[in-house]
Amino acid sequence: MAADTPHSAEYFGEQRDFWWNHDFLELMARRWGLPEAPRILDVGCGVGHWGRLMLSLVSARATLVGIDREPKWVEEAARIAALQGLPAQYQQGDAAALPFEDESFDVVTCQTVLIHLRDPEAALAGMRRVLKRGGLLIVAEPQNLSGSLMLGKTRFASPAEEVLAHVRMQLLCERGKQALGEGHNSIGELVPGMFARLGLTGVAVYQSDMASPFLPPYASPAEAAQKQQLLDWADRDFWYWDREDTQRWFLAGGGSAEEFERNWAVVRATSQRVAAAIRAGTEESVQAGAFFLISGRR
Repeated sequence: MAADTPHSAEYFGEQRDFWWNHDFLELMARRWGLPEAPRILDVGCGVGHWGRLMLSLVSARATLVGIDREPKWVEEAARIAALQGLPAQYQQGDAAALPFEDESFDVVTCQTVLIHLRDPEAALAGMRRVLKRGGLLIVAEPQNLSGSLMLGKTRFASPAEEVLAHVRMQLLCERGKQALGEGHNSIGELVPGMFARLGLTGVAVYQSDMASPFLPPYASPAEAAQKQQLLDWADRDFWYWDREDTQRWFLAGGGSAEEFERNWAVVRATSQRVAAAIRAGTEESVQAGAFFLISGRR
C-alpha cells in the first residue's frame, strides 16, 4: 500500500501567506471560544504557516508544538519561530502515529494535511486521542475540484472543450490519487462526516472568506506572489502538479495514455496563454476556491 505523500514545496511559497483573512480568523477564534493560553498541536506543520496564524489568535502565554515527517520543514519552521520569538517547538514525526500521550493538548489542528494521507480518518482518530476532554479539533482542508471552474478573463474565453478538458483532467487525477492511496485532494467536504463518526460533538463547518482580486499591474503582495507562481508554472513542464505525478494519477483515475497527452497539451497551452496575458497586463481574475474550516470537540 502506498505511503502517505509528503508536502509539496510548490505550495510553501509566499502565496501561502495569503490564504486567510486575519480578521476572519479572529472571528473564528471568538466563535470557537479559544482558551487564553492553550497548548496547541499543529499536525503536518510544514514550515509553520498555519501554526503561526493559530498562535496569533491567542495570548502570548500559549504554546505550540509542530510535527512533520520532513526534517527540512521542521528545521525551517523552528528557524522562523526563533527569529520571530514565538513560543513554538517543532519535531519530526508522523501524522498517522502521533508520539504524544493521550489528552495532551487543548487544541489540535492541521491545514492541507488530510489531502495527502492514505487513511485520513485514522489520522483524525489519533488527533482526537491526544486532545483533552472538551478540547477542540480544527481542520482546514479544501475542495480543490471547485477551483477548476474559476476561469478568469483568459480561460473564460477558451473553447468549451478546453474548459471541460481541464475539469476532466483534474477530476480523474484526484480520483487516481485516491485510488493509489495517496490522498484525496477535495477531502474538505468529507471531513465533517469523519468528525461525526469519531464521536466529536458540536461539529461545525465554515468557509474561508478569502477571495483575492488579481488585476494589472499585479502590484499588491498577494498579486505579486500569485503572478510569480503562475509565470513559474507556465515556464516549466508543470500544471498543478508535475507531469509525472499528473500522468500517474490520470491513468489510475481511468484515463488513457492518449487522452492524457491530448489533455496535457491543452492545460499547458492554457497556462502559457494566461502567462502571456499576465505579461501583457490583460489578465483579470479572482483567486478563490472552496476552503473549509471544520471543528469539533472531544
